[in-house]
Amino acid sequence: MSHNDIEHPRIALPDTALEDGRTSEVSATLLATAHRTSFPAYTPTPIVIDRGRGRHLFTVEGTRYLDFTAGNAVSSLGYAHPHITTAIADQAARIVHSSNLVHNRQTILLAEQLCESTPFDRVFFCNSGSEANETLLKLARRHFHERGEPRSHIISTTTGFHGRTYGALALTGRTKHKIGTGPHLSGVTHVPFNSLNAVAGAISTDTAAVIVETIQAEAGILVADDLYLRGLRDLCDRYGTLLLIDEVQTGICRTGPLLSLAHSGVIPDACSVAKGIAAGLPMGAVLAREALAGGLPAGSHASTFGGNPVAAAAARTVLKIFDAEDIPGNVERLGQILAHRLGELVADSAVPVTAARGRGLLQGLELGAGVDPHHLLTQLREQGLLLSVVAERVLRFTPPLNLTEEELAWGLDTLDAVLRRYR
Repeated sequence: MSHNDIEHPRIALPDTALEDGRTSEVSATLLATAHRTSFPAYTPTPIVIDRGRGRHLFTVEGTRYLDFTAGNAVSSLGYAHPHITTAIADQAARIVHSSNLVHNRQTILLAEQLCESTPFDRVFFCNSGSEANETLLKLARRHFHERGEPRSHIISTTTGFHGRTYGALALTGRTKHKIGTGPHLSGVTHVPFNSLNAVAGAISTDTAAVIVETIQAEAGILVADDLYLRGLRDLCDRYGTLLLIDEVQTGICRTGPLLSLAHSGVIPDACSVAKGIAAGLPMGAVLAREALAGGLPAGSHASTFGGNPVAAAAARTVLKIFDAEDIPGNVERLGQILAHRLGELVADSAVPVTAARGRGLLQGLELGAGVDPHHLLTQLREQGLLLSVVAERVLRFTPPLNLTEEELAWGLDTLDAVLRRYR
């Protein structure tokens, strides 16, 4: 029996791999067209997805995969959730887009929901995490300009990732993302992550902001210590500096609460969110406290597609579903199971892995030196499971937040079996 024939995901690993290497003529033609027409900026798996349902993706051949990536943590409620698809269709039938020269109902109501659900008072909508972090950077400097106290210095981290657009790239610490693209925006100092002393040595009365992630996903699922985050809040208060938290990958219930900053109890001056907020439609946002409201005066910033009413309708529905289906509770419960199972793999000397870390449904499993990560991903895909790798050697787990316990068990059983017979 192949994975495609299985209705209940909790099964024994098949003896033979799925033959997804055999592509149909349609798939082969599409892959050839992609190779001919697209920039080679990505290195996607050579399969062509046609549709999704629940937590599964289907290729044009009909091969089914359990998706533990959720489209890089974007498809927060999986695929074809009936309430999401209905909300999108209904709003598209009313109006797809209106300019920011007028108000639109969905965006106003979404902003209200976000302000009521978080410690923040103001919202600026855009289209992506990179764009949200660009806005944070601009907001920090403009805020002090409007107060007649120009500050330009920004502190970020050496292992941080905040996006690939030019301002966000300046905040991003890892040099591999910057090759051949300099010179970059000046006035940014990068210090080691989780080192309060390093920030204390770099901060001054010219520092406009410190920006940090609560979990550095792209760096290999590195978790910020709660005491470190609290110490950053104290340091920023001492110097009159803004504390900015990048919640692009950690926010929208990815670690349990709506924003992961809730784990530490730290309230920053502003944060960025994106990815899962609209369940797959492009949306980013900056959430800020009232003291920063004057930092983006009329004409100082804009986003043509930001606050699109269809994306806003989807995001409003996402927040409603989180409450109705207790998604935070599901993330906490499954996150504990995931952490326990990954810990068991690390403790077993027969399994070629070395460490596990993370929170909720954002976790990582570090592979042993003898494991080729891309070969492992291929073996997992051949058994019907999709995962991704970050920091060259860390398997990243970001499944849809409405994943079931049975689906989690099947995926982890599959991973366990593939790892045990890897050597």
